[in-house]
Amino acid sequence: MSEHDGGSAGPPGEYGALLARLRVTEAAAEQIGTGLDERATCRELAGFLFRNLCDAVAVDLRTEDGRLDRVAAAGAVGLLEAQAEASPSVRAVDGGHPLSEWTVLSGGTPVHLLSVPLQARNRVLGAVLAVRARGRFSDHEAATIHFTARLAAVHLGHARELAATEETAMNLQRALVSEPGRPHPNLETASRYLPVGSGALVGGDWFETVRLHFGRTLLVVGDVMGHGLDAAVDMNAYRSTLRDVAATDLAPHRVLRQLDALVAGDPARRPATCLLVRVDPTRGVADFASAGHLPPAVFGGDGSAALAEVPVGPPLGTGIGGYEGTTRPVTTDETLLMFTDGLVERRGEDIDVSLARLAGLRLPVGAEVEQLVDAVVAGLDARHAEDDVAVLAARIRRRRA
Repeated sequence: MSEHDGGSAGPPGEYGALLARLRVTEAAAEQIGTGLDERATCRELAGFLFRNLCDAVAVDLRTEDGRLDRVAAAGAVGLLEAQAEASPSVRAVDGGHPLSEWTVLSGGTPVHLLSVPLQARNRVLGAVLAVRARGRFSDHEAATIHFTARLAAVHLGHARELAATEETAMNLQRALVSEPGRPHPNLETASRYLPVGSGALVGGDWFETVRLHFGRTLLVVGDVMGHGLDAAVDMNAYRSTLRDVAATDLAPHRVLRQLDALVAGDPARRPATCLLVRVDPTRGVADFASAGHLPPAVFGGDGSAALAEVPVGPPLGTGIGGYEGTTRPVTTDETLLMFTDGLVERRGEDIDVSLARLAGLRLPVGAEVEQLVDAVVAGLDARHAEDDVAVLAARIRRRRA
């Protein structure tokens, strides 16, 4: 039995062929579709067929405009050049034929090609091209190639369904998070929301800006404990409630007291951390209050940073209260940076070390607010963070002379 027969020597005849086919299909079920990445699944399919049945394999996926994009290949890829442009591989995709087999000459040697569509739920996603330079594929081998193609197609279909679900969830999250209210024109702001990945489609990180009387703006960053849809629902509830409470124009620490009392009355609501900063550009001051949240950073005009000292109360939803406020001057050269813990925290690292890394950043002198946020995200490698990241930056706009 040859190296491509899919197993060691066994019972002779048809029974032996069936047994070998069963062993190969069992192995295929374990080795193809180990993850939810389309191209990885195609590479697994190509590699498996090459190791067990073929001299060369190519996997093509259908693009949105109907073309075939070769995403994986294995074996003697030079043999794949024997495929003509109008080969049955293309016709298999267009017509959905279960199998298309033909023979061509490559360097005077007959090369046998077998094309199978990648089809799942009556939708053709692409095609598999199997090549052999020695003998034709037996019926059992052709059936095995067809099985592995169907198996891979099912996994590809699941991956695409998951990707569509993730895209919908992320659009929802961005609609909830990434469009905060409009601050007063006397304040420049920039924000970023960076999800950690596809494990939890949505989460509880959020930011907000609320216009107040006399040209003041309330800046908010919060983080509902946990991940997933429940955390996102609670996040939106916190955000809506905070808008109502903030409209009363209370000082930030009193806003937290009211918010905590309201949320504590709902036992189903998850606790959350929250940082409030009320900026008054006319007076050049900012009022701070924190409910279990990390302190903001203040970047000076020279690009250096320092952490603001803010009294920290308990997270919202505990009903304990006890929030205190603090006030400090803010100039047009300074930029406030508020963030959730995903920006700085690293697994196994003390939070003081994490915050020191942020405070140690040196950003370009004279950077705009948007540029400053981009520099912080890059400097802390936030796009590869271990948790969701929400960032809100603000600077008092200079008055025109």
